[in-house]
Amino acid sequence: MKSPFAPQVASLPDMIGQSGQKILLLKRVALEDKYTIGRLYVDGRYFCDILEDKVRDLNENGHFDNGETKIKGQTAIPYGQYEIDMRTVSPKFRTRSWASKYSGIVPRLLDVPSFDGVLIHPGNTAADTEGCLLPGDNNSVGRVSQSQYYYFKLMDQHLIPARDAGKKIYIKIV
Repeated sequence: MKSPFAPQVASLPDMIGQSGQKILLLKRVALEDKYTIGRLYVDGRYFCDILEDKVRDLNENGHFDNGETKIKGQTAIPYGQYEIDMRTVSPKFRTRSWASKYSGIVPRLLDVPSFDGVLIHPGNTAADTEGCLLPGDNNSVGRVSQSQYYYFKLMDQHLIPARDAGKKIYIKIV
């Protein structure tokens, strides 16, 4: 079942990277009290939904200021653009079946203000994320399903090929 938020094709030509880059765009669409749902676009096309913790960067400036505060394990990362490292082996997840397929390598967002170790990995609810991005299909309130399926598809079709081609990978969160 497709997400109720999912358009068939979304053309975002201004977000398509130069030849040496792969650009992902995460467009937050449902900022709820305990979680956030976004749409992930790859190469300007809708790819899947993303589940995150609650957004607390309310002025969308990429920092926690003006009374905004991070609550550990309950806060989405700030708005902004981040490079994705494809060489990180996750000590926490390296033995999970979905990570062992890639020798424990899990996509890691670099230089996220007030965060360390932000990953893209499978999960289904906000309880499965501590600032990380969980891919899936948002077909029920506060959850994503088919997370491993979308994780494998993202890795196999986009992130691993971009890494192997020597491209820098970025995600922009808006």
